[in-house]
Amino acid sequence: MGTVLSISPASKKSSVIDVESGDAHKTNNNNDKSLKKPSMFVSLSWKKLVANPAKKSAKKVTPNPVVVVPSSAQVAHLNSENARKTHQAEEKKPKAPIPVPVPTVPVSSEQNGRLGCVQKQPSTLSLLSPRRIVIQASTGELLRCLADFVCRRCYKLKELNTGEVIMWFRNIDRTLLLQGWQDQGFITPANVVFVYLLCEDAIEDSVDSALALQGTFQTCLYLAYSYMGNEISYPLKPFMSEANKDVFWETSLRIINRMSAKMLQLNADPHFFTEVFQELKNQRETNEASLDR
Repeated sequence: MGTVLSISPASKKSSVIDVESGDAHKTNNNNDKSLKKPSMFVSLSWKKLVANPAKKSAKKVTPNPVVVVPSSAQVAHLNSENARKTHQAEEKKPKAPIPVPVPTVPVSSEQNGRLGCVQKQPSTLSLLSPRRIVIQASTGELLRCLADFVCRRCYKLKELNTGEVIMWFRNIDRTLLLQGWQDQGFITPANVVFVYLLCEDAIEDSVDSALALQGTFQTCLYLAYSYMGNEISYPLKPFMSEANKDVFWETSLRIINRMSAKMLQLNADPHFFTEVFQELKNQRETNEASLDR
């Protein structure tokens, strides 16, 4: 008789079983139990495998949106409908009244041999600016025109010439430059036109003395420098001489009272400046015409 050593796979304990009699039956029972235990692990693993696909299939899947593209016929139909609605909306808007033209030429009515008073109608032509006139002249040319005017106005002074009048103007301007009263010369075309405006009013044709004429001319220059010059103030000495020392301020105030409005207008109104400019330029032509005779 011998003994058999057996190790159960379900437990770590070892036991010795006798083959004889009832001990052999116990061995068989233990073998059956050891065979049944692995089935439990197989069944659990099968449940896990069955449960996982069910969870995955429970997830929501969002379907992709379907985009409907209209056909070209539908687009053309929609465009025609929008154009029709826009046209109807414009027709419903109130239209601006059409202005009725007003006659610009007044018509006179005669009643019982008398002319009736007719109110002047507004004219659209009056709103338009006059035609622009472009005139050009150099500073030297305008100085000669100014000197020609002075010589022709003072016809009693037979010995007076244009060079002398121009020298009166240039000497004062040069003196102010040399003494530092101004940084740049005053004699420009616009300033010569301003001087002519004052001389045309201040110089009278009854002047019979060259010193009196020089005093009046220098007074006009002082007002022109004070009004049009680049500096704040100018000295009196170059402008005031012994000939006009007593009447210098009287002449200045008289010129200011009579010509203040025109002095402002000359700078503000370009049309008025053009008229005075053209009038000064014509002085040269008038003098040449008189010499030809």
